Amino acid sequence: MNSSSSKQKTISLKNYGILHDNFHYQQTPEELQEATLDLGMGVETKNGTLAVNTGEFTGRSPKDRFIVKDDITNDRIWWSPVNIPFEPEKFKELYDKVIAYLNEKELFVRDSYACAEPDYKLNIRVINEYPWSNMFAYNMFLRPTEEELENFSPEWTVINAPGFMANPEKDGTRQHNFAILNFTEKIALIGGTGYTGEIKKGIFSALNFILPVFKETLPMHCSANVGEEGDTAIFFGLSGTGKTTLSTDPNRKLIGDDEHGWTSRNTVFNFEGGCYAKVINLSEEQEPEIFNAIKPGAILENVVLDDKGNVDFADTSITQNTRVSYPIYHIDNIQQPSIGKNVKNIFFLTADAFGVLPPISKLTPSQAAYHFISGYTAKVAGTEAGVVEPQPSFSACFGAPFMPLHPTKYAEMLSRKMKEAGVDVWLVNTGWTGGPYGVGTRMKLKYTRAMISAALSGELGLYSYDTYHIHSVFGVAQPRECPGVPTSVLSPRATWNDDERYYTTAFKLSNAFRENFKKFEKYASEEIRRGGPQRYAF
Repeated sequence: MNSSSSKQKTISLKNYGILHDNFHYQQTPEELQEATLDLGMGVETKNGTLAVNTGEFTGRSPKDRFIVKDDITNDRIWWSPVNIPFEPEKFKELYDKVIAYLNEKELFVRDSYACAEPDYKLNIRVINEYPWSNMFAYNMFLRPTEEELENFSPEWTVINAPGFMANPEKDGTRQHNFAILNFTEKIALIGGTGYTGEIKKGIFSALNFILPVFKETLPMHCSANVGEEGDTAIFFGLSGTGKTTLSTDPNRKLIGDDEHGWTSRNTVFNFEGGCYAKVINLSEEQEPEIFNAIKPGAILENVVLDDKGNVDFADTSITQNTRVSYPIYHIDNIQQPSIGKNVKNIFFLTADAFGVLPPISKLTPSQAAYHFISGYTAKVAGTEAGVVEPQPSFSACFGAPFMPLHPTKYAEMLSRKMKEAGVDVWLVNTGWTGGPYGVGTRMKLKYTRAMISAALSGELGLYSYDTYHIHSVFGVAQPRECPGVPTSVLSPRATWNDDERYYTTAFKLSNAFRENFKKFEKYASEEIRRGGPQRYAF
């Protein structure tokens, strides 16, 4: 079939082992949405946005992510519970099974690329079993022009077969789903899961190896934007901490919301061509840019609709991880091309459910490296089975499942770049104030926005005893005043009205930091080790 609505070239998939031509190449989002509806794989919301259910998996499965252990990776990868080795022979056997499966399927193929900086451009071919998965690839990767497609040669290939189920005993997987990177073959092989995030995170993980090893460039799980003066801000944070929300600012141009590289020329470039945002409790009032990006061309995942096609963003009966993907041009205020210069501020976002970290604090270089390696946020009751009270959650470099090298490698690169660029680094608590989860309240978004705006504008002032207070447990510098924020909110201890309980909880969290950091201590420099919190002496 090899159909396409445009005049692009005809391609063959025979070099992958796919012998038929029953595939659709470079279809438009409209065609892919129509195909999804025709196959009964999705519905339209009231405004015409496609809504799909990703099936058994509504999020990534880190324990089922593998890297083929070969001559390229053997001595370079940090083999660990997040970088699980896979034998080349087993990969070849599983690959052949997946290709045999896809030879019986109608397929959807897209050529795209990652990395907005031309010198780092990575051509990608995506082969999908489902049309909405291919539409996701259109949204999330960068889109070549017709002229670029004429001479397009893919360097990496994503092969995505959600309907294929592996046999763990024979195939070497943990269970029936898998996501495997092969750096020799330059293939990301994904099966047994319909969760689209595995597609983009496969390429992100590959770049997290390629860029620091071969390009002297720091890959980052972050969002970024640029101000009117050309200053770039970077936002690190795990899911649910506000990375997408806070970088989508009407007063600053969005570079991207999730994955970037920081070059030796002090430029920051987006890996992607779209955004993948959580939509739990989304409202037009709180997050107008994201809310208004949900229109035809976007894909909603695992949301609940009423019989009139209205989305209930508060309904988490399918998952807490409800999502929307959309091309970045659905946002009005974007940086084109998606490249920023002159990095001035870095924000580490954490949703501290213990309610003890300041809402904003300034970090020293050693503290910045320590908190970067730690990658702290917290789980709250109801987000996972068995979680009944706040639990600390650490993900190195704010993205451990995607980092093939040892976390200290990325931290040392970040520390070096921060010093070279002279950036200010801030720790921002978007979590709880006035007590832990269940007692206190979530930090108001308007206060967090005001604090970030003040940091960006320089209104938080120069560090001195009169303008900052040193936190007695974590040692970070918290401002005494901030425009648009009540002074009482800036001191987490003051919001508790119970010093003994506050400090007991704060030291409990500091001990969790120290316990987590033990696995990095022998790899970390003395400077990085000095950035940690105090220990509670029982």
